[in-house]
Amino acid sequence: MNAIVTVVGKDKVGIIAGISAFFAGLNINIIDITQTILSGNFVMMMMVDLSGSDKPLDAMKADIAGLGESMGVSINIMHEQVFSAMHRI
Repeated sequence: MNAIVTVVGKDKVGIIAGISAFFAGLNINIIDITQTILSGNFVMMMMVDLSGSDKPLDAMKADIAGLGESMGVSINIMHEQVFSAMHRI
C-alpha cells in the first residue's frame, strides 16, 4: 500500500532528515520524493510504501501531524488512491 505525504512550512535545516528518520523507524520505504523552496517556504511531496509497517494509517496520521508540529511544518499523509481520486481531472 502506497501513501502520499505532503510537507509545507518555513524552510530550515533537518526537515527531510526528521521525516526520513520517522519513516525509517516504522520500516516505511520512501519510493519517490520531490521538494523545492518557494519564497522561503519548504514544499515537499513524497510517495511512501507502507507495506513494511505494522502501524495503521490512521494512527500514523496523528503521529506524523505531531512530528510536523514539533518541527514547525505541516505534514499530511493519505492513501495513494484517495490522493489520486481527489486530483483527478
